Amino acid sequence: MRKPKAGLPSRQQILDFIATSETPAGKREIARAFGLTAQEKIGLKALLKDMADEGLIDSAPGRAFHKTGGLPKVTVLRVVDVDDGGTIWATPERWEADVPAPRVRVRERRRGELGIGTRILARTEEAGNGWIAHAMKTLAPAAEQMIGVLRGEGDRLWLQGVEKKEKREYAVSDAGGAQAGDLVLAERTGRPPRISARVVERLGDPFAPRSFSLIAIHRHEIPHVFTEETLGEATRVARQPLGDDREDLTHLPIVAIDPADARDHDDAIWAAPDDDPANEGGFRAVVAIADVSFYVRPGGAIDREARRRGNSVYFPDRVVPMLPEILSADVCSLKEGEDRATMACHLQVTKTGALKSWRFTRAVVRIARNIAYEVAQAMIDNNLPGTGRGTSEAGGGGSPQDTPLVEAPLHQPAAGPPPRAEEDILPALQNLWACWSALATARDKREPLALDLPERQVALDEKGRLLSVAPRERLDAHRLVEDYMIAANVAAAKALEARKAPVMYRIHEPPSREKLSALKDYLDTFDIPFALGQVIKPATFNRIFDRVGDADFRPQVMEQVLRSQTQAYYGPGNHGHFGLSLGSYAHFTSPIRRYADLLVHRALTSAYALGPGGLNGDEDFERLGDTISKLERRAMEAERETIDRYVASFVADRVGEIVDARITGVQNFGFFATVEGVGGDGLMPVSDLGGEYFRYDEAGRRLVGETSGDEYTLGQRLRLRLAEANPVTGALRFEMEEGRGARPNRRDDRKSGPPRVLKRRGRPGNIRHQGRRK
Repeated sequence: MRKPKAGLPSRQQILDFIATSETPAGKREIARAFGLTAQEKIGLKALLKDMADEGLIDSAPGRAFHKTGGLPKVTVLRVVDVDDGGTIWATPERWEADVPAPRVRVRERRRGELGIGTRILARTEEAGNGWIAHAMKTLAPAAEQMIGVLRGEGDRLWLQGVEKKEKREYAVSDAGGAQAGDLVLAERTGRPPRISARVVERLGDPFAPRSFSLIAIHRHEIPHVFTEETLGEATRVARQPLGDDREDLTHLPIVAIDPADARDHDDAIWAAPDDDPANEGGFRAVVAIADVSFYVRPGGAIDREARRRGNSVYFPDRVVPMLPEILSADVCSLKEGEDRATMACHLQVTKTGALKSWRFTRAVVRIARNIAYEVAQAMIDNNLPGTGRGTSEAGGGGSPQDTPLVEAPLHQPAAGPPPRAEEDILPALQNLWACWSALATARDKREPLALDLPERQVALDEKGRLLSVAPRERLDAHRLVEDYMIAANVAAAKALEARKAPVMYRIHEPPSREKLSALKDYLDTFDIPFALGQVIKPATFNRIFDRVGDADFRPQVMEQVLRSQTQAYYGPGNHGHFGLSLGSYAHFTSPIRRYADLLVHRALTSAYALGPGGLNGDEDFERLGDTISKLERRAMEAERETIDRYVASFVADRVGEIVDARITGVQNFGFFATVEGVGGDGLMPVSDLGGEYFRYDEAGRRLVGETSGDEYTLGQRLRLRLAEANPVTGALRFEMEEGRGARPNRRDDRKSGPPRVLKRRGRPGNIRHQGRRK
């Protein structure tokens, strides 16, 4: 080791200077601070190298130095958490030290500016045993990393990104052991025009089962591995007894009705005729929801991780849960024949479906049956016992985690009768349907937005291989469960309002004037009147659906009405739920998979003194609402992209074939179409429509040929050739049936007859987003 020359500062002096400097401390700043000569600067360079070799200092971007295990004075951070008190936590975007990266408290320039995932340039300082960062500038989202597939060409590899909009390929400078055909996570390096890609991680075969969801997880940076701390805490809390102060509801034949492939079971329901003379003809009902707040306490490791995730993310082949599996798929999941801790919402429902009263208790229930929607519907339709269970080991047991679970003895249910026989369940279902008839009457009276757009259902085999893609059937059983959940959500919001307690509302505001104006222009093309001066209510749009009747273009009108709506979000201010036509609405019924619901449970626990697990008093509902709203949108986008990839994979064998399609979007550069009955959007470029010029009519959402008058219009059905289906990007591409420039079928499918006024059939569906969200 070289010895410092005379005149040079000591190691400790250099460390002290770096720690106290208000600006990044590089070699030049150190030399200036100690008044070093040109010759001494040579010695300083050697000394700094020695200190780096000894692990005393690290270099930061820009050749500034900082203490090893510490942070540069100015560095790039990424926000990773916002706690209940509104404190923002971030970690260094790049960290190469052997010690764990520090968590840094961030001070904002403007309140509400920073959310999870935001990149900032910050000035850092040590404070006590931790670090504080002062945000200087919000940076653009990181674009250095991308997911793609390697393609071989001679002795070179090229990276093609998985995003539909990514058209460019990048030469691979370092494959990191990956080979052509591999799905990889890569980092873009260099400057234009010499940008190359360096493989960071090999993700596997892009066409293998489970790869499509893996792409979405990495692309959207969805946390999918629980820390050992979180798993350890989950194992500990799962062992705790349910307690003796719970209301005992184990005698009720309460049932959990869910999808056949449900990974977790948040809710169960029961109803019976009310024997209260003051509610003649009415019903008593119980909506029992998993008591997650009993297990997940504010400030713990599980709570921090749940808030960071915001919600569970559901893919056809897996779920990325908000809570560790020992809670989400076991202890908190309402399983048949087992005692479970619940938050019970007791409702009195009048014969006209109004909520006469409500109360909330902590209870213990024993689920009589886990039953699939289809089985429950069949039993009611046939008035016969069902023949199959509603869940399976694959569907009902949650999703395997990347980190193995630690087995632990859990609370043993009290001795009691075995699960009820099937013939005993039918009366319970009949009572549920009878009470629902009243709830549906009240629903029809308030006239929520009656959108009924199909969801695509992806069916996989036991090995995760794709079997089919088809619209999901919508049954009365689905509507029944929705109406019970909506009633409980309304009761939760009103119960909290009665105590002037904090509420995390689910807010859906009325459409904006601009969107209504665009919708009017669209409806004008169908000769459907729509006055902008009227008071807009959900019923306003329902009258439009009545006027359209069963016309071919009914789904397209519904789609345009949906696009005119604002996006629902979470927040502490009550602005109502326009789509459901409700004045007070909060999410209470899914705390296993939504952090918003967990907050509502905690608020009820505190407001009504229901025991441990309430609010800690310093939650910032405004900030939390903004954060979980963004995380919900991230999840929805990831889920939608994954379905698109499965659809592209499903139709890949039909490339070159003629398919029935419907135009779903029109722009000046072409139109988008979807394969009928399957879904997936593909582009037909305007350049492939022939030699003539096509004018874009924005109001009518159509392309019109200047010479021929041929039209390509939103909702139009036509036959197209499927030219390309890329399962990795989820992109489709079409060609005309008879080749480029072929003329369309001149029949306008949208106007195959005058609009008929028909009465809406069945119960109106609620405003639908993705999955079971309301």
